Amino acid sequence: MKQTSLDQDAEQLKNLGLKSEFERSMSFWENFSLGFTYLSPVVGVYSVFALAIQAGGPPMIWNYILVGLGQFLVCLVFGEVVSQYPISGGIYPWSLRLVGGKFAWMSAWVYAWALFTSVAAVAVGGAPFLNNLLGIELGNTGFIWIAIGMIFISTLLNLSGTKLLAQVAFFGFLCELVGAILVGGYLLFFAKVNSISILWDTFSFGEGFDYFPAFLASSVAAMFCYYGFEACGDVAEETPNASSAIPKSMRMTIYIGGGAAIFICLALLLSLPNVEKAISGEDADPVTTTLTTAMGVTGYRMVIVVVMISFLSCLLSLQAAASRLLFSFARDGMIFGSQYLNHLSKKGKVPTKALIVTGIIPIIITSIGHWLQDTVTTIISFASCGIYVAFQMVVFGALYARAKGWKPQGSFTLGKYGTVINVLALVYGIIAVSNMVWPRSPEEPWFINYGMIFTSLVVVSTGFLYLFSAKPHIRKKYEKNI
Repeated sequence: MKQTSLDQDAEQLKNLGLKSEFERSMSFWENFSLGFTYLSPVVGVYSVFALAIQAGGPPMIWNYILVGLGQFLVCLVFGEVVSQYPISGGIYPWSLRLVGGKFAWMSAWVYAWALFTSVAAVAVGGAPFLNNLLGIELGNTGFIWIAIGMIFISTLLNLSGTKLLAQVAFFGFLCELVGAILVGGYLLFFAKVNSISILWDTFSFGEGFDYFPAFLASSVAAMFCYYGFEACGDVAEETPNASSAIPKSMRMTIYIGGGAAIFICLALLLSLPNVEKAISGEDADPVTTTLTTAMGVTGYRMVIVVVMISFLSCLLSLQAAASRLLFSFARDGMIFGSQYLNHLSKKGKVPTKALIVTGIIPIIITSIGHWLQDTVTTIISFASCGIYVAFQMVVFGALYARAKGWKPQGSFTLGKYGTVINVLALVYGIIAVSNMVWPRSPEEPWFINYGMIFTSLVVVSTGFLYLFSAKPHIRKKYEKNI
């Protein structure tokens, strides 16, 4: 049965003009775990909880449901696309087949830099937690060295091969899910100090329509938690029965990852010792305050062990996605250095040189913080925005292809509802990106207030510059793979 599935996978790729050299050793649950640990509800909620409650108070939790519904629409569109085009690299090969070379090149360029900055962002975000675990004050320089060390370890683990990647991702999923349930359950049963009514209490943010701007501002935190499902498709050539399995694992990433994020956020809100101090910023780290108050220092450090596993497995998944994107890009000769990036290792069957690049670039970004901390913050601000923009390029590409007569023919399709869902996903995405980049901090320097817009313009403009000077889209190599 397994061999039949592998033969069908190979035949589907052959019909798409490809012959895969990857090893299909990643099970369905391991593929799902890759998406889950990339999404990482623990990393997402713990990293931005303080910002979210300062922006909109406890009602910010409802954004996790609304954003989850919007991203689920995007996930459904992705499911249709990957089902017909189960190719490693995800966003690039999908955009190539839906629209064409130029569009695919730009979508891959944006997504690649979003992934590089995401790796840096997650590593930098994890450093303070390790600092708390060690119980020492390292300062900014120490945080940067911790972040660099995390990226280095993640790169080494990824270089070991698909099997280890899958096993670590599954282990990370189990640790994160069990940790979320145990910690959240403990907080709700033994440390709850606030009424459920605070979830509707807007405090000093105003009431009714006056509260809406604060609610929108706090929604950015939920947006940080709802991508990762596309990583399931980035390793399509390493997963058996990819056409059917990956759309399902994508949806499960939203269900389980989103549910875990909501549960963690709810537990923190109802156990928060002083909501007013968290909102005002007087309590700069409400997550640590809540956990240490409820569990003591020893209990808190036990939780941090799980948190660090979550951060490391998230890094592992992000790098895996980025390396497969670079490999897919290079396999078609669409990026400089393609002749070096388009090879898999003989033993581990992973794109070794692409993985090294996905380690080096984030380390360079992180290292800038030794001298220019605000610069790193500005660069990293592109992480979420860039991923959402790249997502919407695929959503737009699918709608464009439908207008040209494309009818999804994979194992998973949306049938007669496809166009409607596609349109709704695009509308949601445009609103989400607009909300994400909206400048809301006039008191901050321009490069922070307009950080997402500025970094987006830099990435897009450099992409266009390379696209129209080097003209990779007119090379003939990729055409045979359409």
